Amino acid sequence: MQKKRVIFMGTPEYAEKILKALSQNSKYMIPMVFTQPDKPVGRKKILTPPPVKVYANEMGFKVLQPGNLRSDETATLIKDAKPDFIVVAAYGQILPKDILETAPCINLHASILPQYRGASPVQQVLLEGRDYTGVTAMLMNEGLDTGDILAYTKRYIPTDMRLVELMDILAQDASELIIDVLDRFDEIEPLSQVGAVSSHCKKIGREDGKVSLDSAVDIYNKFRAFENWPGVFLSNGLKLTKISINETDSINEEAGVILSMDKKGFTLSCKRGSLKIYRVHPASKKETQAKAYLAGKRLKIGDNIL
Repeated sequence: MQKKRVIFMGTPEYAEKILKALSQNSKYMIPMVFTQPDKPVGRKKILTPPPVKVYANEMGFKVLQPGNLRSDETATLIKDAKPDFIVVAAYGQILPKDILETAPCINLHASILPQYRGASPVQQVLLEGRDYTGVTAMLMNEGLDTGDILAYTKRYIPTDMRLVELMDILAQDASELIIDVLDRFDEIEPLSQVGAVSSHCKKIGREDGKVSLDSAVDIYNKFRAFENWPGVFLSNGLKLTKISINETDSINEEAGVILSMDKKGFTLSCKRGSLKIYRVHPASKKETQAKAYLAGKRLKIGDNIL
């Protein structure tokens, strides 16, 4: 049986895991991989390749990193590769019409569409405290995540699950889903999305991590959603790096008050509810135990940390 030719487009670890699944399946071969350009990372701004590029290079795949897909050269390159499918996963660019018309383009979007179209679907379900999400395999069109649905998975989200763990699970689900969809592609009847029940999510920025201690539940959900970056931090720049919900029902006149202390950390008031703080990262300093931070600032029960 002749192998199907699959061009892959993706950038982060979520996409890298999907590419790995495709590359290990004997029914499919990958003539080329598209990913975003290398970016400077960290304080020293070291130019770093995306995870998809690292894996693709290890496998000896042809890797392309155009800043923009809207060029005749790129379109010709893709057509000359004679793909049977183009698989897209968190690539970071909209595919122009001439590429969409080259072969069926299948996007693996990390939500159950039409809910959470856009750049940050996994963060958004955590921000909203949803108890389930999934992955949708979708036939791409010129809209933003508006194409016909081919198949989807559904996954329960435990209340203490954070972004990295959930992304790993969804990547595994997407890896299995794409093989199933490609294997059965000619049998699948695409289902149109209902735009009236759609929702959208924006690209996350650093300022989204700033919290005002209004609601313990909302802050904890931000802590779950913004794991690694941008994290959650107070108006004074103090980043909360390990927290849990203490309780959710109390109404407090003043937010930011130290309510209690123990060996593990301290309890912090919110306008509604309270949080247990275990580790913090002061601005321009090293991360530390919450109790050590209070001692260094000479803060005690009843003081406000803001």
